[in-house]
Amino acid sequence: MSIDMKQFHQVFFEESFEGLDIMESGLLNMDPGAADPEEINSIFRAAHSIKGGGGTFGFNHISSFTHVMETLLDEMRDGRRQVTTEAMNVLLQSVDVLRDMLTATSDGADHDEERATLQQVELNKILNGEATPSIEGGAESTPVTEDADQHLGWHIVFRPLSHMLRTGNDSLRIIRELDSFGDLKLTCDLSALPLLDEYEAEDSYLSWDIYLHGDISRDTIDEVFSWVDDDCELAIMPLVNEAAQVVETAAATQSPEEKLDLVDKPDDKRAGGDRRANERRKPATAGASSIRVDINKIDTLINMVGELVITQSMLSMLGEDVEDKAGDREERTRDGLEQLERHTRELQESVMQIRMVPISFTFSRFPRLVHDLSSKMGKKIELEMTGENTEVDKTVIEKIGDPLVHLVRNSLDHGLEMPDERIAAGKPETGIVQLNAFHKGGNIVLEIRDDGRGLNRDKILSKAIEKGIVPEDHGLSDRQIYELIFMPGFSTADVVSDVSGRGVGMDVVRRNINELGGGIEIESTPGKGSAIIIRLPLTLAILDGQTVVVGNETYIVPLVSIVESIQVRGDQINRVVGQGETFKLRDEYLPVVRLHEVFDIADPKAKELDEGLLVVVEGEGRNCGLFVDDLLGQQQVVIKSLEANYGKVDGISGATILGDGSVALILDIQGLMRLARDGKLDADIQQIA
Repeated sequence: MSIDMKQFHQVFFEESFEGLDIMESGLLNMDPGAADPEEINSIFRAAHSIKGGGGTFGFNHISSFTHVMETLLDEMRDGRRQVTTEAMNVLLQSVDVLRDMLTATSDGADHDEERATLQQVELNKILNGEATPSIEGGAESTPVTEDADQHLGWHIVFRPLSHMLRTGNDSLRIIRELDSFGDLKLTCDLSALPLLDEYEAEDSYLSWDIYLHGDISRDTIDEVFSWVDDDCELAIMPLVNEAAQVVETAAATQSPEEKLDLVDKPDDKRAGGDRRANERRKPATAGASSIRVDINKIDTLINMVGELVITQSMLSMLGEDVEDKAGDREERTRDGLEQLERHTRELQESVMQIRMVPISFTFSRFPRLVHDLSSKMGKKIELEMTGENTEVDKTVIEKIGDPLVHLVRNSLDHGLEMPDERIAAGKPETGIVQLNAFHKGGNIVLEIRDDGRGLNRDKILSKAIEKGIVPEDHGLSDRQIYELIFMPGFSTADVVSDVSGRGVGMDVVRRNINELGGGIEIESTPGKGSAIIIRLPLTLAILDGQTVVVGNETYIVPLVSIVESIQVRGDQINRVVGQGETFKLRDEYLPVVRLHEVFDIADPKAKELDEGLLVVVEGEGRNCGLFVDDLLGQQQVVIKSLEANYGKVDGISGATILGDGSVALILDIQGLMRLARDGKLDADIQQIA
């Protein structure tokens, strides 16, 4: 029976990318002067797994490239080679090349062969350099190897565990690989074969007694079995000179169990035998796209489904119990519906938890980014990360990565000073960049903070006046001036670099965050540093909303955007001809957006501002008041995409189906404010906050 190996490819790529993350993180955390042997071992194991998987699935270019990395790491871990900054940098670059190779192979595309070849040359330069003292001893170590002249080959007892075929491994392929090394003789043990009616096609029943004659190193044999060492019972023994024939003859009369037991005896002359029979590996399963879920979340979900089934059974029995009095039946029905509501809400929350993954999936890329850019810019930078285990929806994780990269690059380039400038300002020469994540209310908050020079208020303002973005008699607050950096094409960089300063990106960052239903704001103190604060919903599938009514239409306002709801008096309203309306809320003047005018609703119930309600909302760092007829109530709503089912509508982020079956549109606050501004309902919406 042949097995389609392609079904395991996706798992191989997922595990390989995880291995690359382990390698990169370990290399970045390693101190060349005092490298942790366990850290080197961890990096080596990741490389070894990628190499073995690449060979098993026929990705020989991946296997051969990783083999050179593995060789260098092997010499580091056993003390034959000292860990140096140069070697670590070459290994980091090799991780990048290997990542590109895996990505191309996963996509079915050709990898950059020239780049891989050049990088392999760099690895070989490190390997072929002069030997360095070992880390522990100070004298050069001599690797322990088998003396090929002292033995004629190898005696191998190979017994696959019953599940080995299900892991994508094939005994025949392993035996063929051994046969390519020298003269192979083997016998097959059929004693474990069951009767035909008990035979399972995907179980392994055969085992082999193998004699491989030739000048073959132990490492070569180990490499063949490296991918199955947890899925088989294995003994590898040298055939030593004249004793080889005696060993071969005696072994022919023993069972595989006796052979495996024999090599474990400490006084046995065939020392060096290796047995790996106590561990088991669960067979991997493939999938087009996957997410790892904590087993506790699955258990909770299963329990909730059980409770739901019990409640459904209880309600269905009410119709069959004709002896119940009407009052009793009504009370039991009410209790059952309350249980159903509670269990449905808990089930919903449990299902949503399955999509939640740690923000560390995004944060993990930044140590490497800071390492590379700090070297490139000649700055000393330390990255501090907190809250990496804060969980957020997987869709949010996928979409927030690029905006965060842009913001961190800006902080490194514009925010932090050069070492001599920091020392002159009385600061440590090493700048600090902090990445923080935490839950607040129904949101996740991400902060990018630095202890650099802060934003240059005067420079931003002069650029804005020069570009005609704001008038000279602007009257803007510091916060509003800082907000100008999010204008399209705005930049204060004197020199254009490949890190930042081309005036593209910050407006896209804000737009992308707004599309996720979030917001972004800036804090800055001259000479002390600045912070970018991002607030995002925990999930994009469900939101808490406030239902509002305008005329005969019902809309949902995201609860996270609402500051407060008020009823205004006539003396609080200011009207400017041709420029719309504002109302005074405490010491602040806020623009008014009349929803019935934005959405062209012909017959609103409230036409004057003192007849309806103003819902004060925040968007794009500004506040405004949405004028509505009335508020209904708050509820959780399931978001349905309009773009997927109809088309993009300005000022609307989606739709939902209410309990009575009607459809309510979900307002996009940022888009609504832009729509109102473009419609000339409020010309000052950008400048009044």
